Amino acid sequence: MFEDLREYAKENKVPIIRDEGLDFLLSSISKHNVKTCLEVGTAIGYSAIRMASLGVYVTTLERDQNAYDQAIKNIKNYNLENKIEPVLIDALEYTPSKKYDLIFIDAAKAQNKKFFLRFTPFLNDLGIVIVDNLNFHGLTNENPEDIKSKNLRSLVKKINEFKEWLKLQENFNTTFTDSGDGMSISIKL
Repeated sequence: MFEDLREYAKENKVPIIRDEGLDFLLSSISKHNVKTCLEVGTAIGYSAIRMASLGVYVTTLERDQNAYDQAIKNIKNYNLENKIEPVLIDALEYTPSKKYDLIFIDAAKAQNKKFFLRFTPFLNDLGIVIVDNLNFHGLTNENPEDIKSKNLRSLVKKINEFKEWLKLQENFNTTFTDSGDGMSISIKL
């Protein structure tokens, strides 16, 4: 089960959450009794489908029309239309109408701080925020000056700055894991 989604992602070069990262996400959902999730970054709907398969109601935001259309198809194929609400929108333009137990950020890495600030007011007390790709293929552990591409160097610096900023957030207890491509989990205090 779900192999079709992984295969589609591989064939079409769509980045989806790595297996170890998915394990961390799903175990965090169980541990923290998550019932509702706001996901920033749908792609083909893989992580939303996996979360919804655990009974979580997911609102998922995607700005790319093609990815959104593919996610709709995948959600229908898994009969999860009643558990997943996909929204075609730039996440920074979206205003939730309710609060969530989990905010899962897996979108434009340079925007992590903006996403965190925008959506944490819609997090339930003791809710959690999980951010994916914080190791960015191992590049955040390297000296940024060794990265030849100016754009990539800038992105790695932004991710590292976000990680440092996240550690300083007094309303959250944040821990980091190398699961998948590096993730954080921030528990609202």
